[in-house]
Amino acid sequence: MLSRVADSMFWMNRYIERAEGLLRVLLTNYVLSLDKGPYGVHSWKPVLELFGNLSAEEINQIEYSSTDTLKYLVINRNNHNSLRSLINKARENARGMQDHITKEVWEEVNQLYHTVNHPGLEKKLSGADALPTIGNLLKQCLTYVGVTDTTMPRGMGWDFMNIGRYIERGVLTSDITFKQFQQINFDLDDEKDILFWRNLLLSLSGYELHMKYYSSNATNSNVLHQAVFNQYFPRSVVYSLERMEKYLMNVLDENDPPQKQMMLREFGRIHSRVKYADETSIKQVTLQYFLQESKQDMLKFSHVLGQQFFSYA
Repeated sequence: MLSRVADSMFWMNRYIERAEGLLRVLLTNYVLSLDKGPYGVHSWKPVLELFGNLSAEEINQIEYSSTDTLKYLVINRNNHNSLRSLINKARENARGMQDHITKEVWEEVNQLYHTVNHPGLEKKLSGADALPTIGNLLKQCLTYVGVTDTTMPRGMGWDFMNIGRYIERGVLTSDITFKQFQQINFDLDDEKDILFWRNLLLSLSGYELHMKYYSSNATNSNVLHQAVFNQYFPRSVVYSLERMEKYLMNVLDENDPPQKQMMLREFGRIHSRVKYADETSIKQVTLQYFLQESKQDMLKFSHVLGQQFFSYA
């Protein structure tokens, strides 16, 4: 497989995964913004910091406006993490390798592209149609995932696509978890009730699972376990790393590159650091440092992968 094609497959899935994550966060925060909860008036500031590039002053101007925030995060072309920017980049990667993806996958990416670039989308984000519009966009992303899973052949391209997906998922989960715990200064002993954690759990599609399977009163610890260490939760950091390992091994076994052992050692260090951590060891280094380092480790490994397989300098 050409390095250019592998690179495009990797990034197409990363961009779609990021777009899906953005839409989950937008849907959750929009619903919560409709009601003043026990923790005060809802602010979009954490989301704007996570998916935007605005200054602190610019964020302050729109953080309480759902309409302005949605327009910035969905259709603003100057925001490289807006939904429109992400889908446009995903389509550009797909367009250059149509011979290597199925017709159905190309059609789903193309449909998403035309939806986010439709001239009527801005108006829908301004009124009563905002919530169903975000929901429909999220469903389109989920349809892409299903179509990809059922039509793509399980070859090297599939492996690169999934490495990209799970790197992005692990990074995004680390970011969202960081933002939520930042509100309590990363103090695991500052116990909060489940209402405080709704934003994080709903953004990860894990609220229902949490209510069913976590029964102790240590809510802070339970939430951290689910978001980072629960190997059965498909959006946890450790689950993402375990799936990355599976597809990375496929790629390394098939290519047998000169740096294979170096890459295995590097990934093993990253995986072990998360897999074998516990609350005691995290408190020793601080939760803030642990989450930041987990994210940076995955991003650095993404760059190493690019140097090895995608001809990055």
